[in-house]
Amino acid sequence: MSNKNAMYYTQEGYDTLVNELNYLKNTRRAEIAHDIEVARGFGDLSENAEYDEARNEQAKVEARIKELDEKIRHAIIVDESTIDSDIISVGSTVTVYDHDMECEAEYSIVGSNEVDPVANRISDLSPIGRALMGKHAGVSVTVDAPAGSFVLDIKSVTRTKNK
Repeated sequence: MSNKNAMYYTQEGYDTLVNELNYLKNTRRAEIAHDIEVARGFGDLSENAEYDEARNEQAKVEARIKELDEKIRHAIIVDESTIDSDIISVGSTVTVYDHDMECEAEYSIVGSNEVDPVANRISDLSPIGRALMGKHAGVSVTVDAPAGSFVLDIKSVTRTKNK
């Protein structure tokens, strides 16, 4: 599939998008419609803050629904069963040794829309992610980051487990 809009997701990340979309379409839309009806009952719409707020929320939700529809339409779910678990790809958890920091770190490689720096979930498109993609344990890589280059030794590669 050669789609320039393609976005890679783990199954967990894809499921999160679908669940959010279902919530927005099936629950949040109805809540906002109710809020708009209640606000209309307060009288003059030109000076009705509750009505304006509900309409603004409706616009935000509809924009998010459109965004999620687009992401889901172009989603490619990484099938971990077809990937060599020794090679780093989306869905890998990688332990590295950082020479500059003199410590080990563990990263989960995820699609760009699943990033969570606090949980060490980094994008395959980030400087570290790009340097690691396609490599295996026992290799050293040079990461070209905005703050400068640094070297990481790849200690181990495993498949990320769904939580």
